[in-house]
Amino acid sequence: SCFLRHARSRNYVSESEVCKLESVPLDFGDYHPLKPITVTESKTKKMNRKGSTSSTSSSSSSSMMDPLSSVLDGTDPLSLFAAAADPVTTTATMDSTRKKRDKDDSSAVGSDFEPWSSKRGEILARYTTTEKLSIVSGSFSGKTTMTGSAVSEKVRTRLEELDDLEEGSQKELLNLTQQDYMNRIEELNQSLKDAWSSDQKVKALKIVIQCSKLLSDTTVIQFYPSKFVLITDILDTFGKLVYERILSMCVDNRISLPDNFSPESVNDTAKETCLNWFFKIASIRELIPRFYVEAAVLKCNKFLSKTGISECLPRLTSMIRGIGDPLVAVYARAYLCRVGMEVAPQLKESLNKNFFDFLLTFKQIHGDTVQNQLVVQCVEIPLYLTLYSPAIDWILQCIAYRAPEVLLTEMMERCKKLGNNALLLNSVMSAFRAEFIAARSMDFIGMIKECDESGFPKHLLFRSLGLNLALADPPENDRLQILNEAWKVITKLKNPQDYINCAEVWVEYTCRHFTKREVNTVLADVIKHMTPDRAFEDAYPQLQSIIQKVITYIYDFSLLFSVEKFLPFLDMFQKENVRVEVCKSIMESFIKHQQESTKDPVILNALLHICKTMHDSVNALTLEDEKRMLAALINGFIKMVSFGRDFEQQLSFYVEARSMFCNLEPVLVQLIHSVNQLAMETRKVMKGNHSRKTAAFVRACVAFCFITIPSLSGIFTRLNLYLHSGQVALANQCLSQADAFFKAAVSLVPEVPKMISVDGKMRPSDAFLLEFLCNFFSTLLVVPDHPEQGVLFLVRGLLNVIQDYTWEDNSDDKVRIYTNVLHLLSAMTQEAYIYHVDKVDSNDTLYGGDSKFLAEINKLCETVIAQILDHLKTLGKEETLKRQSQLALYFFNTILAHGDLRNNKLNQLSANLWNLAQKHGFADTKTMVKTLEYIKRRSKQPEMSHFTDLALRLPLQSRT
Repeated sequence: SCFLRHARSRNYVSESEVCKLESVPLDFGDYHPLKPITVTESKTKKMNRKGSTSSTSSSSSSSMMDPLSSVLDGTDPLSLFAAAADPVTTTATMDSTRKKRDKDDSSAVGSDFEPWSSKRGEILARYTTTEKLSIVSGSFSGKTTMTGSAVSEKVRTRLEELDDLEEGSQKELLNLTQQDYMNRIEELNQSLKDAWSSDQKVKALKIVIQCSKLLSDTTVIQFYPSKFVLITDILDTFGKLVYERILSMCVDNRISLPDNFSPESVNDTAKETCLNWFFKIASIRELIPRFYVEAAVLKCNKFLSKTGISECLPRLTSMIRGIGDPLVAVYARAYLCRVGMEVAPQLKESLNKNFFDFLLTFKQIHGDTVQNQLVVQCVEIPLYLTLYSPAIDWILQCIAYRAPEVLLTEMMERCKKLGNNALLLNSVMSAFRAEFIAARSMDFIGMIKECDESGFPKHLLFRSLGLNLALADPPENDRLQILNEAWKVITKLKNPQDYINCAEVWVEYTCRHFTKREVNTVLADVIKHMTPDRAFEDAYPQLQSIIQKVITYIYDFSLLFSVEKFLPFLDMFQKENVRVEVCKSIMESFIKHQQESTKDPVILNALLHICKTMHDSVNALTLEDEKRMLAALINGFIKMVSFGRDFEQQLSFYVEARSMFCNLEPVLVQLIHSVNQLAMETRKVMKGNHSRKTAAFVRACVAFCFITIPSLSGIFTRLNLYLHSGQVALANQCLSQADAFFKAAVSLVPEVPKMISVDGKMRPSDAFLLEFLCNFFSTLLVVPDHPEQGVLFLVRGLLNVIQDYTWEDNSDDKVRIYTNVLHLLSAMTQEAYIYHVDKVDSNDTLYGGDSKFLAEINKLCETVIAQILDHLKTLGKEETLKRQSQLALYFFNTILAHGDLRNNKLNQLSANLWNLAQKHGFADTKTMVKTLEYIKRRSKQPEMSHFTDLALRLPLQSRT
């Protein structure tokens, strides 16, 4: 009861001065914190410990060792730049870099080369069939191999082993679906690995031969590219197994061969095994399997001779001339290029010869044999020609990789000389560097025009050209003519899918080089083509891609929304999930690129429409992450809207936004914060002196918040917003409105549940409630009493709620809150409060230290202290002694900070609490020692001499 009557009277200004850090004049001299440290390493004697040396480093500022430079061995990363001045270091570095680059250029394929693996999935997805397929399946016997000394017997044995496959041990599986066929191929791949791991090498070879034979079968021709991908996967596996097997035989004394080994370092056993494999392969009778299996193990030539690969490549290239079907032949060439680029990318001559061979046999494509085959299979020439694309694209990519300009020009000329060259032209545009194609755009357009329309479709050629122009710029003078020539062809396309595939590519070119007028024309044309028969429903990915390209290049949104056809274009997205994705991408672009706030009505209306689309997609099944993402995008937009000094217009916008986005709680929270900010902006403009008009406006802002907060579900979100909005109302002299917010917060406290969800996990709410109430107490200090409500009505109301709240049995939070209430009540007894709200009279001014007011505070204080002491008594049981010790010390510190310890009763209470904290040995000795030191230090200050006596009454007890 004596606490508040004897609350320490505070002079906050002088206390603040005392607590400030002492300023010491500093003579910098040569020292500057940003000056580089000079690190010097000195050799010193070895220490007693074995192998450790000591090095010292000195800096210009200090003799202390720099901890960073010790880690970096005397070279900090910034001083590495100084090494550039050292000619020896520079030369060495340049040499090693040049050697590395030369090595990369000559022998290895760099990361700029697109690997086969990246094309694989695209081919499998594109070349499919619904027709039935057949596969020859062998029932392999693990026949043991006869060993004989004579070479002739060896050859005979090999032939017998391989013939075993053809002597009735195979059966043809008919009527397989594409998926069955792929599963069967996968089974063969697994059989190969199993046979190899069980040391049945001949069986493994037979499987590979059988698979290779499938590549001569073109009965379902449109599936051939996918079949090639699947079967060459098996060949690659086989090639790798053979290579690794021979490599493992070269391990000598557990030392394996280096990557760039020479044939001389390969032992005889490995060479013999390698030759054996090549002899086995040479014994295969049919050309296609022999070619493919030898190509698969091409890398193994490294074990036999340095020139093995360079000798084999031309021979294999010539072998392909024996393959009659041009489609089978071109894929064989593609496989040879693939293996060649992997094992010997420097042997470009063989690759070039391979391609020129293909050009010589190109006319076969239009020969009678092929035409008859297509008639039987009911395949049109344009479709047939697209089957060649993956193979020719790959061959040309290998040739064009790091090739000189001269070679590319020569290729282009050779393509011109051939008749109907659309197929080749397409592959040239796919494989050659974009810069090379873009620089000759008009030449290519001329060549495209001369192509025969009946063969390869022209729109695919324009698509390929467009893809290049998206990556590299054509000459400036040609740009408009290029667009006109291309669009003339594209706009005439009748098939919506063909049209949209081309238009999608050329939109990027248009956006890169032209104004909104041309972009608008292109968008209008797309709408015209895609609207009839709702063709847009089958083209959402391409339409999405077009939107993405437009917003990538036109990110000034006032310009974007002035493109007349942009919003009508959005209307084509009628499938909800696609529409929402498009809206999200537009909003992401807006938030990323919009630097300044906007009030442009065109932008606002368009983006409100887009945000509304996103908001309306939310339903009971929407995931929390998705809601969060949508809310973040809408909030980003709300933050970017500003009507400047037209605050009323701004509030109207927020009211409209609230009605539109009522299902997304984070958006409502953002709107409340924005409206509070608006009220504070108004106060700033009026410098705190509201006119009748601005006072009414601020009350409207406060009312907005007051009616919006109850619609939120999160309890702590509501509590904190009531508090925040109450503070804003108080700052704007809306006292009755502030009281309403604070009353609402007080009445909400009993609803706080024991557990709340935090980031999807259930957590106890005590800590959050404690934090909120401490903030609330800080605000209540400056809230003036209502003339009709009695003294400290808000504090009393809050204390009643805290008293009635059901706390956890093992929780001391209630007492901690009561202790914090004492801090508040102590501050309320001061003549002048530690802080005020500008132009709002707090209770220190209203009551002027009136004795009745202080008596009321004292009564409250008695009640609170009684509650604290009662609780401390209940903690006397053995299992709660530690909590008792902590709380006693917490209460002791409160009295120390806020009580006037010249009063004997208070002095006695503090001594009792000190002893209670230590009584059962649970007090932290360090904390007790520091607290006592603090009291002794304070006793030396003026008017604090009574602390000397207090210190003598506070013994330190040892734990024992």
